[in-house]
Amino acid sequence: MNIASFLLPKAEVTYLRDNMTLRQGLEKLYRSGLTAIPVIDVEDRYVGVISEGDFLWNILFYNQKPMDVSAKRLESATVRSIMRGGKIKPVYIDTAMETLLEQAKSQNFVPVVDDRSVFIGIIRRSEIIKFFAERGKLS
Repeated sequence: MNIASFLLPKAEVTYLRDNMTLRQGLEKLYRSGLTAIPVIDVEDRYVGVISEGDFLWNILFYNQKPMDVSAKRLESATVRSIMRGGKIKPVYIDTAMETLLEQAKSQNFVPVVDDRSVFIGIIRRSEIIKFFAERGKLS
């Protein structure tokens, strides 16, 4: 099955560029109301996902006291520089629904890329659950 019908296209997805400053990334994440969002590079290739926890741990690591967060630090580091391991792997448009379900067990969305690793959108966990629930395959 082609998963394109479940795809929320990049134009409708909140994402960060990997070269944004921490301040820019944090502001965009905050405005979105989300807890994690995809990160792409200047050529629109998928880099990974960054979460509010990634920002928090970085701030705590570089500042002994959270109240002493340095504006200079938030302007000098990039989003890519704080991304931690455990990268969420993207899928391709021809990925099986069962594979999507497996990935959705541990994340709220699954990033989708084309054959050049260019980010094309996400599939929300709710859409995957809805698909299987309608077919009576979830218990």
